[in-house]
Amino acid sequence: MMDDRSSKLILVPILAVLFVMIGYQYICPAGSNSCHFKTEEKLRGVSLLSSSYQDSDDFYRDQDLEDDSPAKLPSKFNFTERDLDRHVEFNIKGDDVIVFLHIQKTGGTTFGRHLVRNIRLEQPCDCKPGQKKCTCHRPGKEESWLFSRFSTGWSCGLHADWTELTNCVPVIMDKKEAQRNKRNFYYITMLRDPVSRYLSEWKHVQRGATWKTALHMCDGRSPTQDELPTCYSGDDWSGVTLTEFMNCPSNLANNRQVRMLADLSLVGCYNLSSMNESQRNEILLGSAMSNLKNMAFYGLTEFQRKTQYLFERTFSLRFISAFTQINSTRAANVDLSELVRRRIEELNFLDVQLYEYAKDLFLHRFQFTRQREHQEVRLKRREERRWLREQREQGRPWPTKHRGGGNRGGGGGLEKETDSDFPTTTEDYTSQVAHW
Repeated sequence: MMDDRSSKLILVPILAVLFVMIGYQYICPAGSNSCHFKTEEKLRGVSLLSSSYQDSDDFYRDQDLEDDSPAKLPSKFNFTERDLDRHVEFNIKGDDVIVFLHIQKTGGTTFGRHLVRNIRLEQPCDCKPGQKKCTCHRPGKEESWLFSRFSTGWSCGLHADWTELTNCVPVIMDKKEAQRNKRNFYYITMLRDPVSRYLSEWKHVQRGATWKTALHMCDGRSPTQDELPTCYSGDDWSGVTLTEFMNCPSNLANNRQVRMLADLSLVGCYNLSSMNESQRNEILLGSAMSNLKNMAFYGLTEFQRKTQYLFERTFSLRFISAFTQINSTRAANVDLSELVRRRIEELNFLDVQLYEYAKDLFLHRFQFTRQREHQEVRLKRREERRWLREQREQGRPWPTKHRGGGNRGGGGGLEKETDSDFPTTTEDYTSQVAHW
């Protein structure tokens, strides 16, 4: 039998291992992206990824982005390669501006916060406590590269739509910043499943929200009371039941996403007597689909990580932290009968068609971009293997630094970014409405 001293000598390393394992679980919990222990080292002096995304390649190795099968997604729409390839040469130091069209209850507030708080920039947005907006200037300039709620405020009106923004943004930007060069405006937005979005808006209105300060400008004027009657009397519609909400024919929650993305001037704005309902609906849906397809980028609330991935690849900008998918929402907690669900879908039949189109295009864009990136990585690795083979055949020593950028064997190379290079996140604020 072992004496007490021998038992203690055996027990000490076991307890030490257990202590380390328990500590690791606290520091690096399961599913955490905060700890990266690489299982194999890169070849000395050779980077397997030449893109700017190599430092955080593990960032996207989750199930949400690895569901690339089937090899070719079925589609009822005939998308071209031009429809799928949305990379733009966004020049944050030049004259380019991102314009965020914020549709109610699509996760736009969260996405808007990401734009001002979570993008890795040479000059991060300046968000000071007590201020309602952040200052998002170009590096070394007093000019804004972002037009959004949290940067410029509601400068074109509360939740301005496509019709308002395309007419208002150039005017507002010229007033704020005297500039001779022509700006390039890149419009972006977020969409959401129509039933979930509708229920979320109902719950929001039920709590007292009205958006009654929205301008709804079209062809130079706001709609009259006859053109756009209110659904309630008093200051707000607090306590409204779902049935009451659905029964108001002038409720702007109905088909909100189509209305906010379409060119309303094509249908006489809010004047419903300008054409028959069937013709109006056809024009609105077609216009919304066309404008959405031609936007620089749009995301879907139901696909947060794919939304992040596509935004980054579209604009060559990088987020600091990963987007989070939150499926437990107020809308998700509403217990709906099949009859009520069908009624909501009927009230939002244009949005249902738009979302079907948007989801199909979005997933095809993701697959197209992902597959192209994989092809580029394979080609790069093949190139580097060939280069290494040539070095071995010629008997040359491997360089100590990355061979790109003229630093072969020199003291240059790529410097890895550290946490200190990242801008710290800031508080987020609401903004005021400006009349233009």
